[in-house]
Formats: sequence, C-alpha cells, structure tokens
Amino acid sequence: MSFKYTPNTLKKLEELYEEARYIIRYEKGNFNSGYCILEERRVVVINKFFSVEGRINALIEILPAITVNEEELSTEMLKWYKQLKAEPITGKDAPTQTQIDI
Repeated sequence: MSFKYTPNTLKKLEELYEEARYIIRYEKGNFNSGYCILEERRVVVINKFFSVEGRINALIEILPAITVNEEELSTEMLKWYKQLKAEPITGKDAPTQTQIDI
C-alpha cells in the first residue's frame, strides 16, 4: 500500500467526502488548525492557502471527526475509507510518506 501527496490523491479524498455527503470548500479564514467543520450543514472548510500536502493532511485529520455512513459508500471507497481509519496520522510522529492503497 503506497500513498503519495499528489493532486490525484487529493481528488480521491474529495470524492470520498462527496460520497459521504460532505461539501468541501477552500476558503481563507482564521482557522487555528487550518480547517473548520460545520457538522449540521455537513460542510468542511479548509484554508485555501494550503498546499496539496496540507489539504490532504487536513482531510485525513478530519475524517475520524465526521460521521460517515459506510452503507452509502461505493465498494472501492469503503475499502479505502477503512484503510484510512486503520492507519491514523498524528502530529509530529506522522511519517512524510504514509501507507495507503490508492
């Protein structure tokens, strides 16, 4: 399982959020963590000045905090979602290259 910080990986993560019925918006704002979750409206707002790597990290960091109905996900996305959940990335101990099947 190999995971790289590429625009393709970002697109796949965005598709996962779309299937989970969340809207991702890239906006400027004063976010201490670089993102904001509007749970009632199912909207995720990420700092638009983040690089591709920063956007991917923010989306992965948000994933455990949101409610995802696994029955609504396609087979491929469900498999990828479970891999993302199984391999949490946290703080300074996070490797620059994570292992996830794309």
